[in-house]
Amino acid sequence: MCKLLGIKKTRTTPLHPQSDGMVERFNRTIEHQLAIFVNENQKDWDEHIPLFLMAYRRATHESTGLTPAQVMMGRELRVPLDLLMEIPSKKNYVKKLSYVEKLEESMDIAQCFARKRLRITTDRMKTRYNINATAVTLSVGTPVWLYRPQRKKGLSPKLSKPWVGAYVILKRINDLVL
Repeated sequence: MCKLLGIKKTRTTPLHPQSDGMVERFNRTIEHQLAIFVNENQKDWDEHIPLFLMAYRRATHESTGLTPAQVMMGRELRVPLDLLMEIPSKKNYVKKLSYVEKLEESMDIAQCFARKRLRITTDRMKTRYNINATAVTLSVGTPVWLYRPQRKKGLSPKLSKPWVGAYVILKRINDLVL
């Protein structure tokens, strides 16, 4: 499916939010918005998702300069208010073919623009990350701590100790496996 759609499938490191930046940012946005609207017992959170998604898809994103609807569908979403206010669609097409051709053209333009903006944003994020990043070389005999964040049933994860050790490196197989 990915090959058919021209999608590059990637793998990310578990428990490393920086490798899934866009997804993590979207999840944080959802959590923030749901926290505003859910009732006190938090049982109605699922009722708020459709309206949140509609608002999100119509909001211009800084990284692309476009709304998600423009990038995915080549046009703005029409919302219930547009229908209530009888705001007409921006374009009227006589022939279905002309609509399809115009839609394809506008999607190509929107996606090309979004790709350029995302490249710029990615470069900016990479530069910002690299300012504080340092390369660590671990060799045989170096003491290390192991990160094991698994939660134990019945214990508060906030009080658990995720780091265990210290251990000593006995063998170095490659840069990733010690």
